[in-house]
Amino acid sequence: MKRKTFSAAAMTLLIPAMLNLSCSEKRTTAHVSDSVDYNLHIRPILSDRCFKCHGPDANQRKAHLRLDTPEGAMAALKDNPSAHAILPGDPAKSEVYLRLVTTDTAEVMPPVKSNLKINEHEIALIKKWIEQGAKYKPHWAFIPPKSTPPPDVENTAWGHNEIDQFILAKLEANGLEPNEEADKERLLKRVSFDLTGLPPSLALQDKFMADASPDAYAHVVDELLAQPQYGEKMATYWMDVARYADSHGYQDDGLRTMWPWRDWVIHAFNANYPYDRFITWQLAGDLLPNPTKEQLLATGFNRNHKITQEGGVIDEEYRVEYVTDRTNTFGKAFLALTFECAKCHDHKYDPILQQDYYSTFSFFNQVPEKGLVGDITLASLADPPNMKISTADVEKILTFINKKDTAAVPVMIMKDAPAKRPTYILKRGVYDAHGDRVSVGLPKAIMPFDSTVYGNNRLGLARWLTDKKNPLTARVFVNRMWQEFFGRGLVKTAGDFGMQGEMPSHPELLDWLALDFVNNGWDVKRLLKQFVTSAAYRQSSVVSPKKLATDPENILLSHSTRARMSAENVRDMALASSGLLTKDIGGPSIKPYQPKGIWESSTSGRGVLARYVQDHGDKLYRRGLYCFIKRTVPPPSMLVFDGSNRDQCEVKRLRTNTPLQALVLMNDPVVLESARVFAEKLLQEKSTVEQKTVTAFRAIVARNPKAEELKILMTYFDDEKKVFEASPEKAKQYINAGEYPFANITDVASLAALMQVVHTIYNMEESITKV
Repeated sequence: MKRKTFSAAAMTLLIPAMLNLSCSEKRTTAHVSDSVDYNLHIRPILSDRCFKCHGPDANQRKAHLRLDTPEGAMAALKDNPSAHAILPGDPAKSEVYLRLVTTDTAEVMPPVKSNLKINEHEIALIKKWIEQGAKYKPHWAFIPPKSTPPPDVENTAWGHNEIDQFILAKLEANGLEPNEEADKERLLKRVSFDLTGLPPSLALQDKFMADASPDAYAHVVDELLAQPQYGEKMATYWMDVARYADSHGYQDDGLRTMWPWRDWVIHAFNANYPYDRFITWQLAGDLLPNPTKEQLLATGFNRNHKITQEGGVIDEEYRVEYVTDRTNTFGKAFLALTFECAKCHDHKYDPILQQDYYSTFSFFNQVPEKGLVGDITLASLADPPNMKISTADVEKILTFINKKDTAAVPVMIMKDAPAKRPTYILKRGVYDAHGDRVSVGLPKAIMPFDSTVYGNNRLGLARWLTDKKNPLTARVFVNRMWQEFFGRGLVKTAGDFGMQGEMPSHPELLDWLALDFVNNGWDVKRLLKQFVTSAAYRQSSVVSPKKLATDPENILLSHSTRARMSAENVRDMALASSGLLTKDIGGPSIKPYQPKGIWESSTSGRGVLARYVQDHGDKLYRRGLYCFIKRTVPPPSMLVFDGSNRDQCEVKRLRTNTPLQALVLMNDPVVLESARVFAEKLLQEKSTVEQKTVTAFRAIVARNPKAEELKILMTYFDDEKKVFEASPEKAKQYINAGEYPFANITDVASLAALMQVVHTIYNMEESITKV
C-alpha cells in the first residue's frame, strides 16, 4: 500500500531531518602573513590559475614559460632575454607580478578569456613572496614526513593522547576552545557505528552506563574492536576503494564471483593484518615466494575492474582498458594522486610525465588476460587467470570463507605471463598508437624507483610503496581513516594529494600520525584506537554560533561533526535494532527487496542477470555490505543514500540531503518490516506501552528519550490506535510488511499503532546520524 503522511505529533520529531541542510562555505580575506610559504600560500594559487599553461605539461606550455620549477621561473624569458618571470627580491622586475597588476587587458594574467582571476590578497602574497626571495619548495606531499613532537598547550587538563595536543594547539591559536565530552549514550552510539557499523545493543548500553570506572570507555572500545563486525565495517570502506561488484559491468553486465576475495578482506581486518602486508598481498601476493592460496586470493583486488562480454569489441582495446584501470586505481588508492591525468599527456599540474604513467602501467601489463573472454553464460564467471576454491580449501586453508555449497567457486586473481610483454607510451592514450617503449618505473618526484633494489615486477612495486621512506603511503591511509572517523580528512581532498588538492589542515599531526603508524608496525587497530580514545573524537557535536561563524566546516575540530550514516549503515541500523539482522560473516551477495522492473528495463536481455530474482529467508536480512552490486543497476535505496556504483576506485562518497532519502525511509520494505517485527516483539513483552516505546527508542537512537519526546510518541500511539480500531482492514493492510513470519497477535490495532511509533523513530534524523 502507499504510505500515508505522518501526523502532526510525529512530524515534530521528523522536521529536523528535513532541515538537515549543509552550511554554505564562508570565505574571509586574511592579512598577508609576515613570512610567506611557497607550499602553504603560493603553490595553490599558481597551481589553480597558472600551471595549466605554464606547468609540467610541455605540450600545453605557453610562451616557453614554466612556473612550477625555480629554474623555469627564474630563467631569462625566451622572447626577452633581459627579463625574467620571477626575479627574487624584486617584484618590480618580475614579469609574473607585473602581469598580475597591469590594467592592460591584452597583457594581464591570467588572460581575460580564461575566466580565471587572482584577487588582491593573492597578489599581495605573491609580491611579498618575491620580496622575501621567492623560495621554492618541493610539493609538501612529496617531502618525507618529519618527526615533530606534540606542541605545548595552555589547557593541559584537556586531552587523552598526542592527537589532542596537535588539535588543541591549533584551536588555541585561533581563539577557540574544544567542546566538553559527549554524554555516554551518544558517545557509545558514535563509537559503535564507527567501529562496527551497528548500533550498540541494549545489553552493551546497560553495561557501559553502569560502568563508572575511569577505563569504561577504553574497555568498550577494545570490545568493539574485537567483534567480527569490525571487519565488516572496515571492509565496507575498502569495497569502494577496490571497486568491488558482483557483475562485470558494460552493457551485458554478466555475473562474476569475487565474494571470496571480500571474505578475505573482512578476515584481514579482523585479524589485524599490518597495512603493509594487507596492500602487498593485494598488489603482488602471487609473486611472493611459494605463494599460499590466501595470498593468491588477495590479488583479486587487481581484477575487480569492469570486463566486457560483448561480441564485436576489439580485444586489445579492452585489455589495455583493464590495465589502465589497475594503474589508475593504484594511483588513487595508495598514493592519492590523479594518475589518470597523465594517460594522454604529461600531467598539467603534478610532476607525473606520460612516460611515468606508462612505466607504472608496465607493472600491471604482464597478466595473460584478454579483452574479451567467454560470453554472457555462466561459463565465464571468472575470466583467466583464476583459481577455484573447493570445499577442502575452505575446511583446511581458507577457513574464513563462508561457502556452504559443495561446488568449487571460481575467483579471478593475478598471474604474470612467463614472457614479459613490452609496454609502450600510447600516444593520446590510444590503445594501438605505440610510442617509445618504456620499462617499469614510477614518478621520480615521489621517490626514485630502483629495480635492482625493489625488483622489476609488482612485488617490487609493493616494496617501493611500503618502503618507510615513501612520503605518501602512510599519510594517505591515516588521512583516509581520519576522514572515516572525523567526517573530514586532515587533507580534505582525500583522493588528491597533488598540487590541485588541498593543503593539510594540521600538517604536523598528519606527519606525526604517519610516522607513528609505520614505526608501530602499520597496526591498523592501534591507529583507530588512538583516534576514538582521543578527546578530540569524544567531543560533543553541539556547535555554538561563534564556532559556526569562525569555522563553519569544523576544520579545526572544536566539536564533533554530525554526519549521516553511510547507505549500508542505514540498512544495518534498521535490521540490527529490530533483531532481524543475520549475523553470518561473509558469503555470497544477496538480492534484497527491490522495486520491480528496474533490472529488466536496463538490461541487454541476456544472461542470468537479465532478471532480478529476489532472495528469501535469512538472506533478506544480511548487512548492506552483502547486497548484490550490479554495476549498471546498483541497489536503488543505497544510491539514494549516496552508495557507490563501483565503476571505479572511490575514496570518498558524496554526502547529500534530498527529499528522496526521506521517501526511502518512509517506504522502504526493509524499514517497514523492521518496524513491524520490532513492534511484534515488543507487544509480546510484559511491559507497558510506554516501556515498549522507551525500549524501541533506545534500540534505534541508542539513548533514553527525553520526557517531551516520549510524550509526543505516546500521544501518537493513542491517536493511531484509535484510527486503526475504527478501520481494522486498514490496520491489517498496514502491518502486511515483509516476508518475515508473522507473530500471532490478535490486537491488530495496537500492533499497527506501535509499528507506526517504531517507524516514526526510524525516520528521525538522529536515528540515521552519527551525533
